[in-house]
Amino acid sequence: MMSDFFKALLLGVIEGLTEFIPVSSTGHLIVLGDLIDFHSANSQTFDIAIQLGAILAVAVYYRSFFIETFHPKNWFKHDMKCIIIACIPAFILGFFLHSVIKMYLFSPLTVAIGLLVGSVAMIVSEKWNHLRVNVTEISYISYRAAFMIGIFQCAALWPGVSRSGATIVGGLLSKLDHQTASKFSFIIAVPVMIAAVTFDLATSFQNLTAHDFQLIGVGLIVSFGVAIFSIAAFFKILNRLKLMPFAVYRIIIAFAILLFIV
Repeated sequence: MMSDFFKALLLGVIEGLTEFIPVSSTGHLIVLGDLIDFHSANSQTFDIAIQLGAILAVAVYYRSFFIETFHPKNWFKHDMKCIIIACIPAFILGFFLHSVIKMYLFSPLTVAIGLLVGSVAMIVSEKWNHLRVNVTEISYISYRAAFMIGIFQCAALWPGVSRSGATIVGGLLSKLDHQTASKFSFIIAVPVMIAAVTFDLATSFQNLTAHDFQLIGVGLIVSFGVAIFSIAAFFKILNRLKLMPFAVYRIIIAFAILLFIV
């Protein structure tokens, strides 16, 4: 029988591989956790907490951007304002819906629904974005576009939708090119996911054991290591193939879940 530590390691690998591609890392963790019967470490908290490892990989990958943008002298400049505007909707909605989401939406069925809905949105955004690009740098993102991306990010509170997928779709519909939409998606993930993980751990702390924290630590460290290498790979894939292959993959996985798991 597979040990809890090996399951945590496996889930950490999946998190690191899927956090930055628009296929829903949380959705994959929920479905895989169900398949391998992973119920330790308060599995819902585990699924949220280990995402911090992958998100910290973004901070390392874009360290020069974060060092410059988050310097006190730049707090009131355009880039920082766009990041704040894009994060606020998820902060507010996540705070009020946190318990509802964990209670009702962490299941293979809801993941399948999220995958299908997200796929449709990705296909539509690809069609819309064709020949409509006029934003190729984060510095050119308007406050209106940043807010729209932030609204789309809220859709990812539904597991299966994909946080990166939702924000990239919001970016494409706001006339960002794929690279800029992806980069901005990764950057706003850092404050949002740090807040989400901190809040979830704070509310679940009393229910976690030392063994649970060990498993979370394993998953977090592994997801960080894998994510460091997957970020650059995703940009290469996205630049060549756009979103369509990911949408097709999501549809296949969604129907597989509905047919064989639900």
